[in-house]
Amino acid sequence: MKQRLVVIGNGMAGMKTVEELLSAAPDEYDITVFGAEPYGNYNRIMLSAVLCGEKTIEDIVINSRQWYIDNGIQLYAGQDKSVVRIDRVGRKVIAEDGTVAEYDRLLIATGSKAVVPPIPGNDLEGVISFRDIIDVNKMIGYAARSRKAVVLGGGLLGLEAANGLVSRGMDVTVIHSNEVLLNRQMDRQAGKMLQTELERRGLKFKMAAKTEALLGDEKGHVQAVRFEDGSRLECDLFIMAIGVRPNMTLAQQSGIYCERGIVVNDTLQSYDPSIYAVGECIQHRGDTFGLVAPLFEQAKVCANHLSAHGAAEYITLPTATKLKVTGINLFSIGDFQGDEHSESIHFTDPALGIYKKLVVNANKLIGAVLYGDTADGGWYQELLEKGDTISEIRDVLIFGRAYAG
Repeated sequence: MKQRLVVIGNGMAGMKTVEELLSAAPDEYDITVFGAEPYGNYNRIMLSAVLCGEKTIEDIVINSRQWYIDNGIQLYAGQDKSVVRIDRVGRKVIAEDGTVAEYDRLLIATGSKAVVPPIPGNDLEGVISFRDIIDVNKMIGYAARSRKAVVLGGGLLGLEAANGLVSRGMDVTVIHSNEVLLNRQMDRQAGKMLQTELERRGLKFKMAAKTEALLGDEKGHVQAVRFEDGSRLECDLFIMAIGVRPNMTLAQQSGIYCERGIVVNDTLQSYDPSIYAVGECIQHRGDTFGLVAPLFEQAKVCANHLSAHGAAEYITLPTATKLKVTGINLFSIGDFQGDEHSESIHFTDPALGIYKKLVVNANKLIGAVLYGDTADGGWYQELLEKGDTISEIRDVLIFGRAYAG
């Protein structure tokens, strides 16, 4: 008799877990998946490529609906199939339209929600997040008929949205609360080089700006942004891209222990031993997650336990940052700012647009920022993760693997 596995969330983390599980124990479970979007599973990372026009929705589908059929998975997809209640006593989930599925094991992979800042006017028409295919389709529609867009957030997501809209012919200004773009991933010099390159491509920036309110027209559509200094910026479209937070509402309502996310142990189990959780909805040893590499690692560990092979443990490693904007190479990992106990090694070639910074502490690499030439990023990441001493190669470390022998 097969066990019943129910998965809430049809995104990348949940489906990667299912793929790993099918590979490790293909006959262990009858699998039912609930997804709020009316699609199979698609690659959310590639949404910026769809926005740019480099890819179509079809290009970024990872598992089509046929894949679910071929693997004997029951897929309930669409807004009315969103799970609204978990009955932990009866071990079943209930969807918005009344669909019920019973489980022996439950996997929660509800992802994250866009952070909506409490700015007056954030509910006007033309104010959207950059989170899913529906958002991207809206943005493409606006680009075809409107002129001015403002993007709130100079992080990875904001810059990808802004770049996509510029490539579709819009006049785009990025508002950022910091003086440095990607300030969580880049130091000042790399951030300034990035800004110069993006300005060359037609993007405009309003840095260290504080947004006061969004102003609408008589039809309730956004028409301008007002700042704390009294200045205004007109716009037909306002994109909010200041980050995400774990989508844990359903878990909280079901009495599953949550802090900043659904709290899981090293085997991705929640405080309820029959319920696992992976992806952007979780909190593991105090960390929450927003990049894909740790999500896929979590999926492997979770599948290992669901398939009763139960030896793997999830360990959070530093995750590298890359920007998905064609022709711009940047890489960042670890503690790239350093402190009074660390030292920095720099290399700059302004003519070629190359900047490298390595942060070393006690003869170990603890952080790196590469701009323009990121070929050695993977090698630096390896050194950082292993924690090997670099004393033998310290003199040539900045020049990369080829020089270090």
